[in-house]
Amino acid sequence: MGACHSLEVSEFCLEGRFIDFVIKDGYKLKGLLLGTNEGECYVKLAKDLRAAFDLRLPRGTWLQVVGYKKYDIKKDKVTFKAERVMAARSEMARVQTITAPQEPQSIDNAKVKPAKTKATILVCQKSDCMKRGGKAVCQALEAALSDRGLEDQVTIKGTGCMKNCKAGPNLVMPDKTRYSQIQAPQVPALMNKHFADKGLAAQPESFKEVPMVNPKFC
Repeated sequence: MGACHSLEVSEFCLEGRFIDFVIKDGYKLKGLLLGTNEGECYVKLAKDLRAAFDLRLPRGTWLQVVGYKKYDIKKDKVTFKAERVMAARSEMARVQTITAPQEPQSIDNAKVKPAKTKATILVCQKSDCMKRGGKAVCQALEAALSDRGLEDQVTIKGTGCMKNCKAGPNLVMPDKTRYSQIQAPQVPALMNKHFADKGLAAQPESFKEVPMVNPKFC
């Protein structure tokens, strides 16, 4: 009974510069560090936001964070939990909203449309896939996008479990093709197969040397 009265819960809205992500166990995204007028602030992310975040968010980006804060009266401690994270008004023109799909704040339609047409590669971020080389696959994908000049056309997003843990790492390409047991050295051939129309010639022979598995998901 007493514990209930020792907590005060209220809504909050913070603006500040993005400092860094808070990562647990080397790959689990937990929250953000923001630089505000009152100093550095840690904000925990709701579960649905963690998978939606683009880990390439530039440091120094002005963000607006909305959610709930809890004040522990006994410990005199405040904790913040974000339900929505978006670019602050000063940067709305160049940084898209980072949240589960919702209506964005007023931006020119011409600026919103490119974000909607951006292709997405989904990569499982659960522990089994990470242990089997998922982190290296993510890094290889980022490098391959950079090498091909596709950073503005294709984004990489981490997801929850894809229900095929023993065959990890698992990923889904923009055309919904699913792959299992992918390793970092296989990524260039995979990119050549799916993005040949982006100015790269397909290389079927080198791709055959890199066996891919299309799993049947539950």
